[in-house]
Amino acid sequence: MMRKVISIEKVAAKLELPKQVFEFYGHDKAKIDVSSLDLSAKKDGDVVLVTAITPTKAGEGKTTMSIALTDGLNRLGEKTILCLREPSLGPVFGLKGGATGGGKASVVPSEDINLHFTGDMHALTSSINLISAIIDNHIYQGNQLGIDPTKIVWHRALDMNDRALRDVMICCNPKDGVKRKEKFQITVASELMAILCLSENEEDFLNRINNIIVAYSFENHPIYLRDLKISQAVMKLMKKALKPNLVQTLEGNPVLIHGGPFANIAHGCNSLIATKLAMKLAPIVVTEAGFAADLGAEKFFDIKSRIGHLNPKMAVLVASIKALKLHGGADSYHLDIEDIPAMLEGTKNLEQHYQNLLQYHVPVLIAINHFKSDSPKEVKELIKWCQERHYEVTFVDSYLKGSTGAIDFAQKVKDILSRKEGRYEPLYDLDLSLAQKIDIIVRKIYHANGVTYTQRAKQNIKMMEELGFRNVPICIAKTPLSFSDDQHLLNVPKNFKIHVRDVYASAGAGFVVCLTGEVLTMPGLPKVPAAVKMEEL
Repeated sequence: MMRKVISIEKVAAKLELPKQVFEFYGHDKAKIDVSSLDLSAKKDGDVVLVTAITPTKAGEGKTTMSIALTDGLNRLGEKTILCLREPSLGPVFGLKGGATGGGKASVVPSEDINLHFTGDMHALTSSINLISAIIDNHIYQGNQLGIDPTKIVWHRALDMNDRALRDVMICCNPKDGVKRKEKFQITVASELMAILCLSENEEDFLNRINNIIVAYSFENHPIYLRDLKISQAVMKLMKKALKPNLVQTLEGNPVLIHGGPFANIAHGCNSLIATKLAMKLAPIVVTEAGFAADLGAEKFFDIKSRIGHLNPKMAVLVASIKALKLHGGADSYHLDIEDIPAMLEGTKNLEQHYQNLLQYHVPVLIAINHFKSDSPKEVKELIKWCQERHYEVTFVDSYLKGSTGAIDFAQKVKDILSRKEGRYEPLYDLDLSLAQKIDIIVRKIYHANGVTYTQRAKQNIKMMEELGFRNVPICIAKTPLSFSDDQHLLNVPKNFKIHVRDVYASAGAGFVVCLTGEVLTMPGLPKVPAAVKMEEL
């Protein structure tokens, strides 16, 4: 039976922390002042990553499954905390329509979380645009730093899908400053979001923002944020946003939601501050990474876990029979019809993601988000397919049943953790060249034949290494809809290359970004946005 949602004070009490560290936002959400805590003596809990196959219109339900696992483990008596990313208004009003799970496997207060929440996105957007305003004002007021207006690499942001802002002209009136091109990013694609999520604490955050490259001079020397002398102003804007947010599942289990970088154009993981806090407060921590395993999971293992010195113990690979059928060529309008050949063809995508995850030396559990339309024959054949390959699999019915639909799921995760098989290793060594690291990801994760670079990308790789950005991880921006950089190639495309059109340093975040194919850092709205559909509710 579904439990009544409890007050956030009672959820906070489950964390067994001093009451004074909580800042309550009404009766249903709170922030936690981690800076006042010393938890160094506590043992770290086991981290379980939830990822998924390549996303389709059929849906996989990664967040729903993360919530289901958390509720299921707590039902089994295993104290577990869930760590999620904050939703962006862009997809909330664009394509997805929200990111707090579904049915009885949901996080509340759903609408608050999807919209304004505790103001973190506002703080980020304001900070990003403060930096841009200071850059243009500096040029207008005499440009003592010699900033080349054609080489400003820090861009304004908006937490909304608005393709009209991808390429704009600013200062069109000469009295307002130097007329130049500008391009807005969605807030979650900004380096400042990455820094929020990769910082250990306030001091680390300050050091990282000081190292942001905002522009280059006429002599092509990097201009850092510290040169603008506004670091303390940014810190004041971000002070509250650095504190993790506490909410709950529908069954009253604690959830930390903090930070929200996309995984297609950013590194796709919630904050290290929240994850490390959860690790000190519970024996098991469930977290997810955005989009599919070729993006979110790769970045979780190769960026977040490496920078944060995490030691993840296992991965859960989420799929649905509907999604497998779509990858296998089934008509998207007839996915409720039994189609075993299409499902089995679609398992090629599942298998490639599964084998990719094993490269990180962690055990993998396949979790099937069970739909009413899944036929008994389809279920039987998928179980048989997994058993023939010795893949562990579980079917989850939490959308309709809550934690009772995740008992087998939770038990299998518990059993795998008890075997202590996880020996996490990153995919590549940091001392390799940037091109070598890019090539390893492209060949071992995307299964491409290689990489092609534009002349601009080649020049920027050379410049990045000359500036000292060599021994850092790679963050590849790529479509989430395919292993390739062509969103139309489903399942497991073969004989393709990845096309890198630009490379730049996120010096404060501590990685180098590669833009591939036609991926954009400011998404657009679909023909019928979710915002329009809300009129129909």
